[in-house]
Amino acid sequence: MPVNRQVTMAVRPVGEPKLTDFGIVDTEAPAPGPGQVLVKTLWLSLDPYMRGRMSEAKSYARSLQPGDVIVGGTVGQVEASNNSAFRPGDIVLGYAGWQGYYVTDGSDLRKIDPADAPIQSHLGALGMPGMTAYTGLLNIGQPKAGETVVVAAATGAVGALVGQIAKIRGARAVGVAGGPEKCKFLIDELGFDAAVDHRDPDMKAKLKAACPDGIDVYFENVGGAVWDAVFPLLNDFARIPLCGLIAHYNDTAVPEGPDRLPGLMRQALTKRLTLRGFIVSDFAADGPAFQRDMSQWIREGRIRYREDIVEGLDKAPEAFIGLLRGKNFGKLLVKVA
Repeated sequence: MPVNRQVTMAVRPVGEPKLTDFGIVDTEAPAPGPGQVLVKTLWLSLDPYMRGRMSEAKSYARSLQPGDVIVGGTVGQVEASNNSAFRPGDIVLGYAGWQGYYVTDGSDLRKIDPADAPIQSHLGALGMPGMTAYTGLLNIGQPKAGETVVVAAATGAVGALVGQIAKIRGARAVGVAGGPEKCKFLIDELGFDAAVDHRDPDMKAKLKAACPDGIDVYFENVGGAVWDAVFPLLNDFARIPLCGLIAHYNDTAVPEGPDRLPGLMRQALTKRLTLRGFIVSDFAADGPAFQRDMSQWIREGRIRYREDIVEGLDKAPEAFIGLLRGKNFGKLLVKVA
């Protein structure tokens, strides 16, 4: 059997993950049993939620334990099959995690037709990040024509799609991203109406100038200083889909400073704000509509996406640490094989 390289959580990270928190383990690839298939991983998705799975804190999913293979969405190829639903050579979307091979009964697999789109796009625009953007924005944000939609981490796998979907719905799209190159990309390549650099010392003033009529929908991916700049600009009845808080994923204690909860609650009351956290699986029933709409928008050129590709499973830990620092530019993927 071939060698199965696995990347594990060797020790639980404290604060920002370090390379020494990860382990590399080589084992023999497993053989499929009755009703099972052996899948070779071709592409691995790296996403911010993985940092939460490394924490002991109670969440919507089980925490990883030291020695566990790190979780993650994958696109792979069936190598051997004892399951009549799959044949060797089939390309499948699954959840193998950070490893080269895995065995499954097939219940977690979905076949992909390589003729429809690049297979790795099913980990980005046509996959979980795309559906996160689609369902969170349309179900919670509910943008209307002429409204202003602001999205944080706007060149990331989710944020880039949020802004473009907002434009399709007739709203103004304002993206917040890190650095002039990313801001230029938002306007020139993705068609956003405005972009603000969160590293700019005048970020608050520039966001206000970009949103002269206030903010009707804020798609939250970050928290931190971006939230501080957005909060005073929220209009009455603004909607806030809470997707992520990447600025706080490495926190080891409550941030110092005054208690701002009373101010948040007062504004939520007086402005009648809607702030709802969500996980993409909350809207699983929207899957067929998402696949239909996103596929059509991509074919028509109304949705564009960028990929940031790293070669080799060994590079996944370093790339993941960079993701948490905002170093990626587009959907971060590992080309495993």
